[in-house]
Amino acid sequence: MADNNQVQYTEDSIRSLDWREHIRLRPGMYIGKLGDGSAADDGIYVLLKEVIDNCIDEHVMGHGKLIDVKVTDHRVEVRDYGRGIPLGKVVDVVSKINTGGKYDSGAFQKSVGLNGVGTKAVNALSTFFKVQSYREGKSVWAEFERGQLTRQGESATTERNGTLICFEPDATVFKNYHFRSQFVKDMIWNYCYLNAGLTLSLNREKFVSQNGLLDLLQNKTDEEALRYPIIHLKGHDIEIAMSHGNQYGEQYYSFVNGQFTTQGGTHQNALREAVVETVRKHFDKNYDTSDIRASIIAAISVRVQEPVFESQTKTKLGSLNMAPDPDSPSVRSFVIDFVKDRLDDYLHMHPAIRDALKKRIEQSERERKELAGIKKLANERAKKANLHNKKLRDCRVHLSDPKAEDRQNSTLFITEGDSASGSITKSRNVQTQAVFSLRGKPLNCFGLTKKVVYENEEFNLLQHALDIEDGLDTLRYNRIVIATDADVDGMHIRLLMMTFFLQFFPDLVRNGHLYILETPLFRVRNPKNHKETVYCYSEEEKQRAIDKLNKSGKKVEITRFKGLGEISPEEFGLFIGDDMRLEPVIMEKETSIPKLLSYYMGKNTPDRQKFIIENLRIEKDVEDAALV
Repeated sequence: MADNNQVQYTEDSIRSLDWREHIRLRPGMYIGKLGDGSAADDGIYVLLKEVIDNCIDEHVMGHGKLIDVKVTDHRVEVRDYGRGIPLGKVVDVVSKINTGGKYDSGAFQKSVGLNGVGTKAVNALSTFFKVQSYREGKSVWAEFERGQLTRQGESATTERNGTLICFEPDATVFKNYHFRSQFVKDMIWNYCYLNAGLTLSLNREKFVSQNGLLDLLQNKTDEEALRYPIIHLKGHDIEIAMSHGNQYGEQYYSFVNGQFTTQGGTHQNALREAVVETVRKHFDKNYDTSDIRASIIAAISVRVQEPVFESQTKTKLGSLNMAPDPDSPSVRSFVIDFVKDRLDDYLHMHPAIRDALKKRIEQSERERKELAGIKKLANERAKKANLHNKKLRDCRVHLSDPKAEDRQNSTLFITEGDSASGSITKSRNVQTQAVFSLRGKPLNCFGLTKKVVYENEEFNLLQHALDIEDGLDTLRYNRIVIATDADVDGMHIRLLMMTFFLQFFPDLVRNGHLYILETPLFRVRNPKNHKETVYCYSEEEKQRAIDKLNKSGKKVEITRFKGLGEISPEEFGLFIGDDMRLEPVIMEKETSIPKLLSYYMGKNTPDRQKFIIENLRIEKDVEDAALV
C-alpha cells in the first residue's frame, strides 16, 4: 500500500491552467463524450453545433436568412450573413473565456449559444481553426492551432457582412473520426424546423422549412401510419405538433431556443403531463397514463430567456422559469396551460380527430389489459432464470455507485455462441461493458405483437437486461452493440435482432442507441515479427497492408477471420476499446419502419427477389475475393 505521507503537498502542487489547457485536459466538461462520429451526440457534432448556434442567434435577432455549411470527412466551413463579429474583437471572442455577445441581453435575447464558451472549445480542440469577420467593407481574420494564434490579418473586402468559421477537429482527441452525412443532415433539418423560412445550404444542397414542427413530424413519420392528421399549435414562445401512430413506445422531439434537447427536460416532461391531463378532462374519463401516451409522436419548441441546461452540451433543459425574473411563469405551468387551453379547443373544433384519438387510446387500453397476465408470468420467469448469471455478464457500473460519465459510456454487446461470448467477456472493460449471450438464432418477430416479447424467453430476458419494458427512461446501457460473425449466419442474426428493436422498441433506434460492431476480416503480419501486424476491415485495407509489407521485402502471413470465436481474447481487446469501430443503425427521415421490415423480413416479395438477383453476382465476387 502506498505511503500517502510521502506525497508532498506544496505551492508547486497548485497549477493554474490557461483556457486552452483546461479545455483540452477536460474536453468532456465542454462537449460531452468524444467519440469518432458514429453517434449523433459525439463531440465533433457538438463542435459543429456550437458554430451554427451562433449563426442561428444572428438570424433570430433579425440578421441573415442564409447559412452556408460545408462538411467533409474531417473539415467544416460555416458562413453566415449576419452582422459579423465586431472587428476589434475577432480574436478575443474565440480565444478568451467569458468573452462574448451573449452577456448583453440587448444584443442577444433567447439565444442558443452559451455565453461565449462554445467557439473557444471548438478552437482549442481543432488542429486548424480560422475565424473571419466581414463588416461594412472591411475584413479581419485569424488562424489558430489547438487554440494558439498562428496568423492574423485584415483587409478591405466586397463580401457581404457576416462571419466565416473553418475548423478541423484534432485527430489526437477524436480518434479515427469522420462526419457522417446523415447526422449532419438531421442537425441541419432541425435548425430549419425551428426557424421557418431560414435557408441552410449543406454542401450546396438547400434545406428550408415553411411550417416548422408540422414539417418535422411529416418528415419523421409515414403518413399512412398516423391515426389522425397532425395537430399543430403555435403561440408566443411555444410551438407543438402531435399525433398518434401504430408504433410501440413514445416518440418526442423537444427544443429550447432552437437547441435539440435530445434528453428532454422540463419542457418535454410538462408536455407529457399536459397531454394526459387535457385528454382526461376533455373526455371526462380517467384513462390510464400509459394508454394516452402509447404510440404518441410529438414535438415541442419553447423559447426561454437565459435557459439553464444540465450540461454544456445543452441536451437537457433544467430551467424552472421562462425568464430570470422570479415572478415569471414556470416552464412547466407555461406549457401545461398552453396545452390545456389550445389542445382542448382544437379537439372541440375537429370532431373527426377527436374521435380518432379516443379510438387509439381505447385500443391501447385493450392491448394493455390483454398483456397484463402474460407480463406477470414473464417477469416471474425472468427472475427464476437468474438473469445476471445465466445470460448477462453485467458491468460494474450497474453494481456500484456509477459516475455519470461511466453510465454515458456503458455498452451491452449482444452476441451468439459460447466462444464469441467468451472472447468478448474475457477482453471487455468490466467497468462499463456487459455481454448478453444469445442461444442460436432469435425468432423473426416481423408482424408479431408485443405478446411475443414476453412469451419468447430470449426476448423476455433481453428486455429485462436492458430494462426497457416501460420506455427509454430506465435504459441501462447507452450503447447496444450487435456483435455477430461476418458470415451469412451472422448477418442473418444481425437482421433478426434489428427487426426485434425496430418492431418493438423503435425509439431506442431513433435515439441512436443501436450499433453494429465492426471486427476485422483479416490479419496481415510479418510471420517472423508479430509486432508488424495490421488488422484489416475490408479488402482495400488488406491490400494496402500487403503492399506495405511487400515493399519492405518482408514475408506476409494472411489470416481470414470467419467468426468472432476465432479471435483470441487478447486480440479482441484491441477491437472493443477506445478505438472500437461501431456502425450506427441510423433512421433516416424518409424511413418507414413497416415498409422497411416488410421488404427485408416479410414474405419473399418480387421486389426483394429482384434485388437479390441483381446483387447476387457482386456479393459472390466479394466473397471469392475475401477467400483468396
